This record gives sequence, structure tokens and C-alpha cells, in this order.
Amino acid sequence: MSFQAYLDNIKAKTGKTPQDFRMLAEKKGFLKPGVKVGDILVWLKEDFGLGHGHAMAIVQTFKSATQPKLNSDELLNRHFRNAKSNWRKPYDDLWAKVRTFGTDVTVSPTNSYISLLRNGKKFGILQVTSIRMDIGIKLKGAPPHGRLEDSGDWNNMVTHRVRITEPKQIDAEVFSWLHQAYEKA
Repeated sequence: MSFQAYLDNIKAKTGKTPQDFRMLAEKKGFLKPGVKVGDILVWLKEDFGLGHGHAMAIVQTFKSATQPKLNSDELLNRHFRNAKSNWRKPYDDLWAKVRTFGTDVTVSPTNSYISLLRNGKKFGILQVTSIRMDIGIKLKGAPPHGRLEDSGDWNNMVTHRVRITEPKQIDAEVFSWLHQAYEKA
């Protein structure tokens, strides 16, 4: 279930939006420093009948609302911290090539992955770990084959996934798949 689906279910069950819960939590003093997550969970479960997962989703919205907003460069840099720093150059090289697809290509980093967009429409994503870079590609209707595997439950925003364990694996074949996805976006 996606994060948004959790929030939609909570609204259907309680009639309240994350902003409504935030206002109630502020009134109760739950957003002050030092308040334990467990105390907030008890309140959400007892007063609103939320299960643990749904209560945690509301807690996450509190954290998102109280943390400073990062700009795009700061968000992007977070993907390449510490043990993931070895993937920065391969990413920069990949981005330089993807940018040549057209003037309408942009990136949009989130906390989880980096979106590749054409006119704001996602055609690929990148997710970096310490040991690999996963490239998600939106190629609806293309059968998985070889390195182009079905994305499965890895990420439902794309249809295919390519696991990159060495920078040299970001080759012409990968760029061909990305370009096809760009053309379809």
C-alpha cells in the first residue's frame, strides 16, 4: 500500500486529514521536543481507532511538517552520502547523457529516489545503495528480458528495473531503454 493510500484510508475512516491531526497534536502538546513517538501512537490508536501502520503514517506527516525543507541540490546530495558516495560520478555521467535526450528533461530527487522526468512526467527513477544503483524504467508493454527485469514490488512507479553493481554496466543498452521511456513519456 502506498503512503498516500494510507492517508486516504485514514481520511475515510476518521474524516480527518494529516493537517487536522497535526492541529490536534499541537493542541495536545505532542509536537514539542522530547515527546515520544509511542505516546503519539497510543493517542492515535485509542482516540481514533487507527492501527499501527496508519498511526505511523500520521506520525511521519508530523515529522515531515516539522523538519526543515531541503532544496533540490541538498536532496540530491543526500543520495550520495557516506558509503553511497562511490555512485556520485556514475550518476553525474548518466545524468549528463540523459540530459541530451531533450531540453524537457529534469531530475526531481525525493528522500527515496531520484526521478527522471520529461515535462514533469516520470519516465525513470534511480535508487542508490552502498552496493548498487537501481535504475527504474517506465516501459509499459515491453517484456522483461536479460538485465531489464520486471520491477515487481520494488517500485510501482516504473515497469522495469536494471540493477547496476558496476558503473561500466551503465552502457548503451541502458541508455537505449531510458531513451525509449523518455520518448513514450
